[in-house]
Amino acid sequence: MDNLRKGKINMWAIIGGSGFEKFDDVELVEEYKGETPFGQTSSGLKKIKVSGQECLFLSRHGQHHEKLPSEVNYRANIFALKQLGATQILSVSAVGSLVKECAPGEMVVPTQYIDRTKSVRAHTFCGDGVVGHTSLAHPVCSYWAEQIEKFSQDLDFKIHFKKTYVCIEGPYFSTQAESKSYRTMGADIIGMTNFPEFALAREAGMGYVPCSFVTDYDCWDDSIEHVTLQEVIKVMKNNNQKAFALIGKILNHQVAVEDKDRLNYSSQGLQTSLMTPLDSVSEAKKEWLQVLMR
Repeated sequence: MDNLRKGKINMWAIIGGSGFEKFDDVELVEEYKGETPFGQTSSGLKKIKVSGQECLFLSRHGQHHEKLPSEVNYRANIFALKQLGATQILSVSAVGSLVKECAPGEMVVPTQYIDRTKSVRAHTFCGDGVVGHTSLAHPVCSYWAEQIEKFSQDLDFKIHFKKTYVCIEGPYFSTQAESKSYRTMGADIIGMTNFPEFALAREAGMGYVPCSFVTDYDCWDDSIEHVTLQEVIKVMKNNNQKAFALIGKILNHQVAVEDKDRLNYSSQGLQTSLMTPLDSVSEAKKEWLQVLMR
């Protein structure tokens, strides 16, 4: 943890997914090595300046998109951002659509999740002598979902709200039977990366704000052309600039004093949900637990 130092209070962290590994018109402030008690973060951990505001940035799949969704070290990523002072995570991702109303090129702010990964990913900071049970009933920051809905009036693309994201293991796209089953479960969009990211953010006492950009329709309807990687990449390029415009609005938004309590997620994580007494764990575990619980 020596090369990760605590940053300023109330700092945004942006996690960029597929198609969002980098943005134009960004000023590099500082780069970090990204070593944590949970291993190495994805490559490209840095502090940047966007629209005059400093924030942290991490390319989820690495600077050169070298990690599968299953290979991303989600625990290291979230821990590093917390250690560097981030209090809110803005997650920008590419997703497929399971409903006709969420069309390619549009954005979705999901507020609920269904996990359909396969237990390949380390999905909690607990375990190995540390027990905690954190509530994920409302996994997304409601304040920022509301603000993005207000911002959407000034943006030239459509944004959908109060939707459900189903997270699959990947790297394959779904079979048609799977795609249809996700629709019956109430899922609206499908992706491969938001779990366990949002759950780890909550354990770490951080707000989580997902911005999911639709690249294609999933294969549930034969009347809709099925997804190909080439088409996805084409839509991704257009989505990148849309995300950048929204990021600028979010980073420059001034939170009213009366709303600040809504952004304090520290008490919803391991700070209050840890069952194992700190005095009973090793000094090494105690050190990183105290980072997550602050």
